[in-house]
Amino acid sequence: MPAAIELERRLRWADSDAAGRLHFPRIFELVEEAESELVRGIDWPMNRSLGYDFPRVHVECRFIRVIQLDAPFRLRLTVGKLGRTSYRYDFQVFDAGGELAIEGTMTVVVLQNGKPTEIPTTLRAALAGK
Repeated sequence: MPAAIELERRLRWADSDAAGRLHFPRIFELVEEAESELVRGIDWPMNRSLGYDFPRVHVECRFIRVIQLDAPFRLRLTVGKLGRTSYRYDFQVFDAGGELAIEGTMTVVVLQNGKPTEIPTTLRAALAGK
């Protein structure tokens, strides 16, 4: 089973727009928060100490239901696909009733010295859940 994490939150004032709904760009910050927790959980360093960079090269998001100010929600982030030099995260946000509210993907490329490189063996194994 691929690496995955779930975060439970309430929509904060700072994450909402003037109408009291999730402000659309904030979803990407929430996904990054989940990614940080997932990476910590697989014991991969959150810095560049191993000489790799991880730029995002593609992001998609579909908003299905509104998340209101102070409403609880659950974000699930899963490793969806492992390529040779890139991997894709899949994410879903569920509202207080468990209904799918947001879904999307984020593709990350592994760089070393500014060039795409194969996903390191230990990182690949951890992302794959092995």
